[in-house]
Amino acid sequence: MKNLFKTTLLLLSNLFIVFSISAQLPDPGFEIDEYTAIVMTDPQNDFLSPEGVAWDVVGNSVTENNTVENLEKIFQLAKEYGLPVFVSPHYYYEHDHSWKFEGALEELMHHIHMFDREDQLKVEGFEGSGADWLDRYKQYIEQDYVTAATPHKIFGPEQNDLSLQLRKKKIDKVILCGMSGNLCVESHMRELIEDGFEVAVIGDATASAQVPGFDGNAAAQTNFRMISSHVYSTKELEETLKASKK
Repeated sequence: MKNLFKTTLLLLSNLFIVFSISAQLPDPGFEIDEYTAIVMTDPQNDFLSPEGVAWDVVGNSVTENNTVENLEKIFQLAKEYGLPVFVSPHYYYEHDHSWKFEGALEELMHHIHMFDREDQLKVEGFEGSGADWLDRYKQYIEQDYVTAATPHKIFGPEQNDLSLQLRKKKIDKVILCGMSGNLCVESHMRELIEDGFEVAVIGDATASAQVPGFDGNAAAQTNFRMISSHVYSTKELEETLKASKK
């Protein structure tokens, strides 16, 4: 009877170990090579400046994640290590405000005039506006290793030319970062994966809205880990790139 008890206990212990291992998420990993690019969504004032219209809901997350500084570091790393950068911006033109239906966040963005521009052919009033790049990033975005895609209109890149621009440069691996984590970054991640790209995310180079009862940053970080091939920190990405050059 004692031997049977010991055998049963050992079997249960082994099963617990197996189930514990099985419950852990695998980390497929991500190898940076000549077919890899950085994709950054919405590095714009309305998200990243304290004067931006979304700062009240994203500011805490931006500050906690050190997002502004981390995105600048990514621009610097891309230049230093020869990684092309593709920026997928968010603009709303005057004619977009005549849409007949909207989702919850679309309605909010339109109501607070987030990312507003007069139209796609005029730049009057654009400089320094909420739709403009954060000022500290302009020196990088104006470099020849950065491609600005046409604007996405909701959250994902289905309606802009990001995938075309990537394919034309023979890019098939993407490291995502930018704003906001649980909306545009996550939507870009999902669509690019469905479109056949291998995708990693830089978790602390994003930030998300945090409002009573809802934590967009927690939701984003969970889904980054569950869906992408790997989630970097900015520091880990820097160390990985340094190691690759040794």
